[in-house]
Amino acid sequence: MKRFKFIEKKNGNIKDDVLSGFTVALALVPEAVAFAFIAGVSPVVGLYGAFMMGLITSIFGGRPGMISGATGATAIVMVSLVKIGTDMGGEGAGLQYLFATLLLAGFIQILAGVFKLGKFVRLIPHPVMMGFVNGLAIVIFTAQLGMFKVDGTWMQGTELYTMLGLVALTMGILYIFPKITKKVPAALVAILSVTILVSFGGINTETVLTFIQANGGTGIQADLPSFNVPMIPFNLETLYFIAPYAAIIAAIGLIESLMTLNLIDELTETHGNANKESIAQGAANMVNGFFGGMGGCAMIGQSMINIKSGGRGKLSGFTASITLLFFILFGAAYIEMIPIAALVGVMFMVVIGTFAWNTFNVVNKIPKSDAIVIVVVTLITVISDLAVAVISGVIVSALVFAWENAIRIRARKFTDENGIKHYEIFGPLFFGSTQLFMSKFDAKNDPKEVIVDFGESRVADHSGIEAINKLTRKYEQEGKSIKLRHLSQDCRKLIDKADKIIDVNIIEDPEYIVAVDNFEDYEVK
Repeated sequence: MKRFKFIEKKNGNIKDDVLSGFTVALALVPEAVAFAFIAGVSPVVGLYGAFMMGLITSIFGGRPGMISGATGATAIVMVSLVKIGTDMGGEGAGLQYLFATLLLAGFIQILAGVFKLGKFVRLIPHPVMMGFVNGLAIVIFTAQLGMFKVDGTWMQGTELYTMLGLVALTMGILYIFPKITKKVPAALVAILSVTILVSFGGINTETVLTFIQANGGTGIQADLPSFNVPMIPFNLETLYFIAPYAAIIAAIGLIESLMTLNLIDELTETHGNANKESIAQGAANMVNGFFGGMGGCAMIGQSMINIKSGGRGKLSGFTASITLLFFILFGAAYIEMIPIAALVGVMFMVVIGTFAWNTFNVVNKIPKSDAIVIVVVTLITVISDLAVAVISGVIVSALVFAWENAIRIRARKFTDENGIKHYEIFGPLFFGSTQLFMSKFDAKNDPKEVIVDFGESRVADHSGIEAINKLTRKYEQEGKSIKLRHLSQDCRKLIDKADKIIDVNIIEDPEYIVAVDNFEDYEVK
């Protein structure tokens, strides 16, 4: 199946950044409100969070074009935090504990960026990436289904048909309008067109205002966020309570942000700075803690809307956040008029563009282990959360890689004219292959002299070193001579009694570095 062409490979410009930023701001409102309700806080806290996350990451972040705001992944963690905090300190205390947790979570994320841990996103295998985008597309899709409920019950009859019709109209405009012109974002045209049709056509359907009211709110009018230190006791008991939540929020936020960064890199054929983005995300969460927002991380849906609408630079995210603030302060009445159907239609098109449709083509052509990883990550993303899914996928991929390399080690054996037995080792020697490596040798029945050649092998870790030490001791106990050839200088330093058993050939011996020795000097920058 051919993948739906959702992203144009193009360079950004000021006009596209401003217009796409305005479009994103429209889509941020109901998302921020919905996630605030999930977390158990006021809609204004969600809107503040989206504004501050977007503003700071757009200015200081490492991935132009990526949109950050209040997200469902972090909101789910906050539910328990706010509830327990309220039980501990009374009405309003849960929110204060949330703000304090954001301060600590932000600090953890800043440390991750300072110590350059963001680069480890490169270790995420492609099957995990495919599972991530597929699972996230499903999550975005199922999240929109909740918009088809009123007061907790599914829409029926005329109300349902009206909603479906407006969603279809929005998706049709998004599909057709770019064929006419690409000078104006199709998403913006679709939202404005459907809003005008509903407002002046007398069509009765769910709007942003009715959605907020149905969830216990009154509107989105608010003032500028103000600085406040969280009003909680600063002691070890508080630290013990908020630390686990902070660690989880920090981890989920970083993983989702860096995975989104990776995806946008791939779609736009550009490169972001993961460590810089980590620092910006942390700073944004800390600002939320001091100014009363719910925090968050990168938003895949809004980021996709942005780059689809032509947003490529920092100006697009900056425009989205400033426009959102303008909506909060002055334009609430107009934003509340937007039909939910228009926003759902936009998000459905995001789903189509996000899902890796080529999965169905490659699933029968790739190794079964990779196909399993794709399915596992997709299911866990849908059932649990992104962080657990990605970590699980990486672990499964690492175990498969270790197993496949463990069984590749082999030895070619022959005895020369002098009666000396040679073992030529092929494949990596590491923790997973040491047992198979040891099984290749027959110390009891081998001749008095044995030579083991590592010219085609790579000693990868300390387990490999210990296996070699164990092998040499076994031959020594049998009263036999064993010589090791073509080991790196680092291996020779770590081998017991190396000066007695190792033949050194300065010209031929490898120069690679054992993973356990001087690794920091050979770190990939």
